[in-house]
Amino acid sequence: MLSVEKLTKVYRTGDTALTDVTFTVPKGQVVGLIGPSGAGKSTLIRCVNRLVEPTSGAVRLGDLDITRLRARDLRRARRRIGMIFQEYALVERLTVMENVLSGRLGYVPFWRSFTRRFPGPDIARAFALLDRVGLSAHADKRADALSGGQRQRVGIARALEQEPDLLLIDEPTASLDPRTSRQIMRLIVEICRESGLPAIINIHDVVLAQQFADRIIGLQSGRVVFDGPPAQLTGDALTAIYGAEDWTAMRQSAADDAEAEAEERDEARKMLRAL
Repeated sequence: MLSVEKLTKVYRTGDTALTDVTFTVPKGQVVGLIGPSGAGKSTLIRCVNRLVEPTSGAVRLGDLDITRLRARDLRRARRRIGMIFQEYALVERLTVMENVLSGRLGYVPFWRSFTRRFPGPDIARAFALLDRVGLSAHADKRADALSGGQRQRVGIARALEQEPDLLLIDEPTASLDPRTSRQIMRLIVEICRESGLPAIINIHDVVLAQQFADRIIGLQSGRVVFDGPPAQLTGDALTAIYGAEDWTAMRQSAADDAEAEAEERDEARKMLRAL
């Protein structure tokens, strides 16, 4: 379980990015983190794994207080936190398999990583993960030969190769078309439920967050102004997060996306029956 307690971040400029942010994420829960640009969403995710140093507060992963760790112990702790990036963060000249295996760099000696000689169990797990994300046929392709959706799937497999206890996911669908976005979100949620992994997804698309997340946390000016199930994300709640707006069109878009999701599932079932 992840526990965030009164997390605050004040930059040297005096700008306050986060103020007393407190929440817990139990095993297997997928949290959609929403809010306007500048609300502190990316800062929050980066404070959790201390890519950004919090000013005060605590972040605990199980019994481990991440905010109190020194450099060496922090490096070890980060092995337990898988990160999936908006821009994929792949090494494009390397193959898909090599990118996935880079998720084990924190576990193997330098000479193994330098010569790309990973232990057999690590390689077997990488093949299994590529199969799980639907890329087993692309293991030997260079990363720069893949589509955006395929690259994001490689990023998911790489994060899972770490065998993490938590996933932090930063705008996984920002560069993807609507159908691929739904596929990626569905894949992330299914994997989290299968593995009992807690996850926080920083996402701008409120409709996708409502459709796939188990819980929504809304930030406004660095403070939590909403924390609850997607069904409670009413027009009033959205106004508290984003400001006054007519949310009718968004709710219609959510209904349309739910219908499209159902059609995709029906199509997938028909294809499976035909095999």
